[in-house]
Amino acid sequence: MLLWIGRYGLGISQSKNGAFGYTVWRVPLDTFAALLIGGCCLSCSMMTSPAMRKASLRLLGGATLLATSLSLVACGGGGDQAGGNFDGEVKVGILHSRSGTMAISENTVAEAELMAIDEINAKGGITIDGKKLKIVPVEEDGASDWPTFAEKATKLIDQDQVAVVFGGWTSASRKAMLPVFEAKDHFLFYPIQYEGQECSKNIFYSGAAPNQQAEPAVDWLLKNKGKDFFLVGSDYVYPRTANTIMKEQLKASGGKVVGEDYLPLGNTEVAPIIAKIKQALPKGGVIVNTLNGDSNVAFFKQMKAAGITPANGYSIMSFSIAEEEIAAIGPEYLEGTYAAWNFFQSLDTPASKEFTKNFKAKYGDKRVTNDPAEAAYMMVYLWAAAAEKANSVDDNKVREALVGVSFEAPEGKVTVMPNHHVDKRVLIGEVQNDGMFKILEDKGFVKPVAWNQYVPETKGFTCDWTQNRPDAGKYKM
Repeated sequence: MLLWIGRYGLGISQSKNGAFGYTVWRVPLDTFAALLIGGCCLSCSMMTSPAMRKASLRLLGGATLLATSLSLVACGGGGDQAGGNFDGEVKVGILHSRSGTMAISENTVAEAELMAIDEINAKGGITIDGKKLKIVPVEEDGASDWPTFAEKATKLIDQDQVAVVFGGWTSASRKAMLPVFEAKDHFLFYPIQYEGQECSKNIFYSGAAPNQQAEPAVDWLLKNKGKDFFLVGSDYVYPRTANTIMKEQLKASGGKVVGEDYLPLGNTEVAPIIAKIKQALPKGGVIVNTLNGDSNVAFFKQMKAAGITPANGYSIMSFSIAEEEIAAIGPEYLEGTYAAWNFFQSLDTPASKEFTKNFKAKYGDKRVTNDPAEAAYMMVYLWAAAAEKANSVDDNKVREALVGVSFEAPEGKVTVMPNHHVDKRVLIGEVQNDGMFKILEDKGFVKPVAWNQYVPETKGFTCDWTQNRPDAGKYKM
């Protein structure tokens, strides 16, 4: 039986001997709508249309079956989920750049969040007051435009009335959204490593703080690769603040910054920067790369053409190059360079292998997992666990319940700290010719520090949202 909706109504074509079109019934759309809108419980007594009263029982057998299933979805009274019938639903926002310069990185993050939601729903959703709630994602595109992130965040909160928003990549997008979430006292889960120097009651940070990525990376470079550093990054808050921190760290640790330059986000005019690197480091040295988005494609291709490669004595450490970006740029341009992350696809643990296996099964065998996707994936689980602990999806109650919640993430067991960050596994890796990372050093789990202790302005400050004090977000230790 084939069911279809056309200009004039619902059509049902019954096949004979496998050929569609032998018998055709047509029901006006207003009549079909009566099946749906009449209520979650369908009854022939509710069908007042003459056309419906004249419909054959065979028609009702087909049309009513379709209408019933659609009605259950519309009424929230059932579904086809593996975890059984739901008692209701809770909407959550997904807000990432699905277009523009940052789509190269953010698409995978959004997909990881959607996968986590599907997994939780398949197990019966989240249980609040003994009722199973289905998590329903409402997705918006930030389009690599920071005002758009603020606009879409406002829509998700006010119009869609989501319980929480999972979103952002760049710190520029997070900074654009932050006033929205604070003004509306709502809750953003942010999955990307960032520059620190922030601790908001309204944001949960599942990516690395500087002491969980940048600082250990610099320590490793100083110990193993040299003391002369050239810093290159995209021209916005994350690279500039991260580099400010690294300059203070190098000053304290005997390193030296021989050059520093920035490129507008999305810009591919990298030749002037490469010329400066060659001049500052003619015989090799350390390059720390905080470029984001598709600027990296031009950067690494032209770096290789200019001979600025590991084979020629250049140690290149990136903070935003993961497996996804390697696949997009080409491993032949990145082999031998380094990255500091909290998760690599090559991490040899059962949870890591399961995460990658499930991701490939869902999105394609040629796809890869990476650190931002892992941080995005686990933050959905942490939110769900906190909601069940709070026995509520109210964002204020979830915030209170979140601290202390743990999850067996692909990187290992993570726990939410009082500063709304998580402890993270610190890894240093080297790009191989297959696009994967060889893990060179595993520093274990490191607790997050929101306010940097190298920068004089924030030295001595901490953040603890379990403290009943007005300055809980930043106060002297």
